[in-house]
Amino acid sequence: MKITIFGATGKVGHHLTAQALKQGHTVTAFVRNPDAISQSHENLHFVQGDVMDANAVKHAVTGQDAIICALGMHLMNKAGLRAKGTKNIVRAMSETGIKRLICLSVFGANDSRDLLTFKYKALIVPLILRHVIADHEVQENIVTSSTLDWTLVRPGNFTKGDYTGVYRHGFTAADKPSKIKISQPDLADFMLKQLKSDTYLQKAPCLSY
Repeated sequence: MKITIFGATGKVGHHLTAQALKQGHTVTAFVRNPDAISQSHENLHFVQGDVMDANAVKHAVTGQDAIICALGMHLMNKAGLRAKGTKNIVRAMSETGIKRLICLSVFGANDSRDLLTFKYKALIVPLILRHVIADHEVQENIVTSSTLDWTLVRPGNFTKGDYTGVYRHGFTAADKPSKIKISQPDLADFMLKQLKSDTYLQKAPCLSY
């Protein structure tokens, strides 16, 4: 499968790129600085640009089978760059006829906030994750209002832990997680699995241990 990854140099994007290549996919990494990726592979290609540049984004998605959006920003960033960049991605996909989008969001965005533990709702969200969740909620609304075949992935706090392949997803009010965390490689594993699955088509599963 031909995939473009936005946010390929980020903490999660690095694992997405490595795992996608290992699985035999052809990866186009959309990056501002190609030197930021140390990986090399015959099936790894680069498009240099800024996600705020609509023309560069359109060039990067053209001819692909699927798009993975793993844009990230600092905790206290108030610029809403995830949402603005995702808006360009969604528009470019609609214009070029690319349908499948796997988009990284966050556990706690929109209706998933009710699934958080008391500690997260009372302390961590208002004090630490307020700007992150606000940005992701606008991003989610852009994605869900599109006609794309989207899946929003809402992970818990992602860590530098190892790949395990053992995690939980699709929580409900009757089945809330006791932990709100997931390792970066396990998150990448789940996102890539959605490329070949319709289980969460036009849905927003939460992901945690």
